Amino acid sequence: MADVDTKTPLLEVKNLVKHFPITRGITKRVIGAVKAVDDISFTIEQGKTFALVGESGCGKTTASRCILRGVEPTSGEINFLNRDGEIVDVTEVPRAPLRELRRDMQMVFQDPFGSLNPRMSLLDIVGEPLLVHGMVDVQERADRVAELMRLVGLRPEYMRRFPHAFSGGERQRIGIARALALNPRLIIADEPVSALDVSVQAQVINLLQDLQEQLGLTYVFVAHDLSVVRHISDTIAVMYVGKIVESGTVADIFTNPKHPYTSALLQSVPIPDPRARKARFVLEGEVANPANPPSGCYFHPRCPNKVEKCVTEAPQLEEIESNHFVSCHRAKELDLQGLVASSK
Repeated sequence: MADVDTKTPLLEVKNLVKHFPITRGITKRVIGAVKAVDDISFTIEQGKTFALVGESGCGKTTASRCILRGVEPTSGEINFLNRDGEIVDVTEVPRAPLRELRRDMQMVFQDPFGSLNPRMSLLDIVGEPLLVHGMVDVQERADRVAELMRLVGLRPEYMRRFPHAFSGGERQRIGIARALALNPRLIIADEPVSALDVSVQAQVINLLQDLQEQLGLTYVFVAHDLSVVRHISDTIAVMYVGKIVESGTVADIFTNPKHPYTSALLQSVPIPDPRARKARFVLEGEVANPANPPSGCYFHPRCPNKVEKCVTEAPQLEEIESNHFVSCHRAKELDLQGLVASSK
């Protein structure tokens, strides 16, 4: 591996778009498109955790899968710093070289059971990426799997067992071990703890943080649970109907939100104190249809702070403070409610 400048961003996404065509009839005539990801841009520094948050259907999972080319982007650039120190546009890489590039980019899935083949032992599951990439020696592969299992807190002698013999948290550890098999630089974690009990969530989050410090990993963390995001992230981007409406550091987002949607999300976070009383907050209206989004700001039908300009003119993502970007016409004048100071 070549020496890589640690100041160079590991990943830079520019104007990423993913539209899914809507077809009709036997001829599959295109009559429209679902704008799942609608012109988003962000940068991720090496060794940091970048979180994509928002309600279900906002496009965060589609954006993360576009980074891996699991979903083909409609347009845009995904510039990745590979292990040779070269910046590669993932969208332009042909299929054959893409397999080699994916050694550096791996994914941890939401469902720890559904993502594991029930007919394969742990040795086969975790060792499969090694076999695909040329490690044909059985003993060498078994030794590497044993090393990975120790790394994620599992006993190596369990490698002959099958997924059904493990708990949900242990299965997610298996998924993490598989993702680490090829020594990647970027891990995309798509709701990695949402299917787990709260106590197990903490264990898996702590494991991810330990691995990041030990191996120098960079994470894209996709989630809707802001409590988890606050604990693990360095920077956050809030998505709504395919667009990033606000991005910044954890402190920016949690204590000084500038977009009404961000503030609404924060007000829905439970307070971990049984003695504390909090007024129930409900965001009015329904999420906009990405196949037929409203005019102007996509959030304006639900926004309690909208003005006439919000209905007719789409806001642009602007930097209102250092590395704090907001897409709202009234960002500089609104005083929105956040949470207490983050420990991050």
